[in-house]
Formats: sequence, structure tokens, C-alpha cells
Amino acid sequence: MNILQSLSRLKPSSPPLTLIPLPLSSKTHFPISVKASLDHPKASNLPLFATLESRASAAVPAEEFGDYDEGESYGEVNKIIGSRALRNGRGMEYLIEWKDEHAPTWVPSDYIAADVVAEYESPWWTAAKKVDAAALERLIESDDGRDIDAVDRDGRTALLFVSGLGSEECVKLLAEAGANVNHRDNSGGLTALHMAAGYVKPGVAKLLLDFGADPELEDDRKQTPLDLARSILRVTPKGNPAQFAMRLGLETVIKVLEDAIYEYSEVEVILERRGKGVNTEYLVMWKDGEANEWVKKGMIGEDLIKDFEAGLEYAVAESILDEREGEEGKKEYLVKWTDMEEPTWEPEENVDPDLIMEFGKGQSSKVTEPSS
Repeated sequence: MNILQSLSRLKPSSPPLTLIPLPLSSKTHFPISVKASLDHPKASNLPLFATLESRASAAVPAEEFGDYDEGESYGEVNKIIGSRALRNGRGMEYLIEWKDEHAPTWVPSDYIAADVVAEYESPWWTAAKKVDAAALERLIESDDGRDIDAVDRDGRTALLFVSGLGSEECVKLLAEAGANVNHRDNSGGLTALHMAAGYVKPGVAKLLLDFGADPELEDDRKQTPLDLARSILRVTPKGNPAQFAMRLGLETVIKVLEDAIYEYSEVEVILERRGKGVNTEYLVMWKDGEANEWVKKGMIGEDLIKDFEAGLEYAVAESILDEREGEEGKKEYLVKWTDMEEPTWEPEENVDPDLIMEFGKGQSSKVTEPSS
């Protein structure tokens, strides 16, 4: 009889994450499609789907000013003194200071001359796309009424840009200024964590998690950042020196995300198997007594799976009753089983080290007890 040795493996946190892996096609391959947008001269279209309420900067409370009325006559624009993203990141409104007697008014961007908007917005997006932390900091501290979650024409925020480009300094700067770390883009539902995962930026991924980014948010294809990183790793060639750094970086990103989603626990025994290939799962019993769970193949030690697939008999040890010296001077332990009436002598390698340690402590306490 072989006893399953408990090994530390990844265990889904409560509630367990349901992963839905979707293979990437060449058309939707993340590093190609999104990077093309990032590098494009008009790279203001990383799509964004904001989940927060639209808000103006604290410097210009929205309730103090009126909204644009198409039936009213307005004078010449003096300048923009504030901005706010529309609900769900579908566009922008700007607080216009007029040259006539009109009070400042919130006006949709479509009704404002492009050069007026560009004068206000260009420094912000230029700083983001060049990951110029000093320029971003100056703009944030300028008290110009700017919404830190301002979106471009396709709904992307500065945080998504700097996350994809890998600037930890800019990510920290924006997050500390109150940027929404869980903002989702409009064309794919990508978050800043998706950007960090897809562009292989493990440092940024860790930083975003530290600022409260949700690693279990799915994009429009039902992929979490972890799913995305795994999908890209599967299509990244092995054995190619040019791809070695890419694979290493993806593995690091995956580790960072796994650590955020999973907690470590010990498998007591594998009970069943279902699925095939990459979808193979095993029903495991946890050593800490939590409910049995189906766990992906990659989350369980290969040695445990090998024993299970070989059809070895499993049993769960309850305690050690005694020890002795076996053949060739090797220790053996008398093990009491949860599902067997009679204890059996087992070699040391078949016995849970924790049980051996517990038994040893018990023996030591007996030795030190004073005789009556």
C-alpha cells in the first residue's frame, strides 16, 4: 500500500476561481493587435469600458456648473478648465470657460473644436505614451481640473497605456492619484492587469495588485489576465532563443497572478479525474479539511498525478502508533488509517512527514515526563 505524501500545491482561494481558457487566434493575438494600437500615431484607442460613475476632478465639482444646452447661444471659448469621463468610459465632457457672461459649462467633446481639446489633452496623452513620469506628475499637481481617468476616443485611460508600456513609476503615480485600477476598455474589456499580462510586465502586474487590482476580472472573451498570459505562453515557441526571454517573462507574470488568486495548501489525496488534455482536472481532498475541489492538472504536483494514474492504492493516515527499525536499518512506522481497522507497518518514505514530526514530539514529551 502506498500512501500519498502531502505536498504544498496551489489551491484556489475561497470562492474558487473558475477558469475558462480560450485559445488565441492569430487575428486576436494580444501582443499583435493591442501593440499595433499602442505604437500607432493615433494611439489613443486602447478601448476602455469604465465601471465607475463619471466624475469631474475634485478641483471642479460638477454640481457648480451647468450642462450644455443645444438650444442656447454661447460665446467664444476661452479655455478648458476641467474634464470628466462619461459613464462607462464612452467619451469625454469638458468644462468650458467662456469669454462672454456665460458661467462655465460642461460640454461634450463632439461640440468643441478639435484644436481646443488638443491644447488641453495633448500634454496628458503625450506624457502617458512616452511614460514621462515627470510630465504626468506636473499635470496631476497642476490643479487644472483634469479627470485622472480621462479616456481617449476609444475609451482608454492613461493607466492602461503605461501598464502596457511597463512603466512602474507611472503606474504608481497614477494609482496614488486615484486612477481606477479596474477600468475595462470598450473594444475588448481589457484591464490594466490584462495589459501587464499581455505585454509581459510582471513588475507592473505586481504593483497593480498591490493597489487593489482585481485579478479575476474577465475581458469580453471571458479571459482573466491569468488566462491571457497562459494563452500567450501556449503559443510562444519553445526552444527558440529569441523567445526565451518572452517565455521566462510570461512564466513570471503567471506566478505573480497565481499568487494573487491562489493560496497554498496541501493535497491529502487525489480522488477522481475528468476531462482530457489541457482541460484535465482532478478531484482532490485537502489536508486542511476544506471541501473537496476539482483542480486543474497544472496546479497539482506531477508526482501525485503519476501515482494516481498508475492506479496506486490510496489511504489517509490518521496517526502513528509506534516505530521500529526495519530492514537495512531503515525506520518503519505503525500507521493507523482512517478507513482501515488494522494499523500497518510502513517505511518512512510512505508516511506523512508531519505525522512523523507529531509522533516524535509525543515521544519526547513521554521521555521528559517525571515518573510518579
